[in-house]
Amino acid sequence: MVEPDTQTATVSTNVRIGRVVTALVALYLLFDSSIRLLKMTAAVEGAQRLGYPESLIVGIGIMELVCVVLYLIPRTAVLGAILLTGHLGGAAAAIARLENPWFLFPIGLGVMVWGGLFLRDSRLRALIPLRA
Repeated sequence: MVEPDTQTATVSTNVRIGRVVTALVALYLLFDSSIRLLKMTAAVEGAQRLGYPESLIVGIGIMELVCVVLYLIPRTAVLGAILLTGHLGGAAAAIARLENPWFLFPIGLGVMVWGGLFLRDSRLRALIPLRA
């Protein structure tokens, strides 16, 4: 049996870990959306390699930025995670279509999105208990 003080410390540690994971994912996605919004060479070349026209780059960057902001606001974090899952799933599909093994990267980011949210949100932990 876990004592209450130990249980509180564990939850507190999990929340801190969840915030760190969330921050890492958010920083990467904010960087990714900013290079799209600025139409930097890497974003343009990447979109062209995946078969997307240059005219869509800024729109994708705006959509990604909105999803990240929703993910970072506690009241809308679940909606943000759902939207980011769709965005990252589309990225994985586009990369896999080219038979590029990097399609695993957006899948890993998606796992980190939900893992970070799970650790920092007690409502989600109550909804999906990992232990009996």
